[in-house]
Amino acid sequence: MKSAYELAMERLSKSDPDAGKKLTPEKKARLAEIDVIYKGRIAEREIFLKKQLDEALTEGKFDETEKIRKQLASERSRLEEERESEKDAARRGR
Repeated sequence: MKSAYELAMERLSKSDPDAGKKLTPEKKARLAEIDVIYKGRIAEREIFLKKQLDEALTEGKFDETEKIRKQLASERSRLEEERESEKDAARRGR
């Protein structure tokens, strides 16, 4: 008799047959390259927006600081989603 874990793993392997495949060295290198690119993009946006945030704080524009914080979180999330979708495409070989 199979455990619930084994049954779940069987269902998962049926729904995504590519999940068990090993990554080639080329794909691993591409995934690492994507990580480096997006880390740079995220850092660039954070530096830019944190500079704006500091300026708004020194000028006492507290309503603007909240907008900048939300923008920072939004852009970080967007870039992380882009990174993951690009990595998924690389894993699939596109």
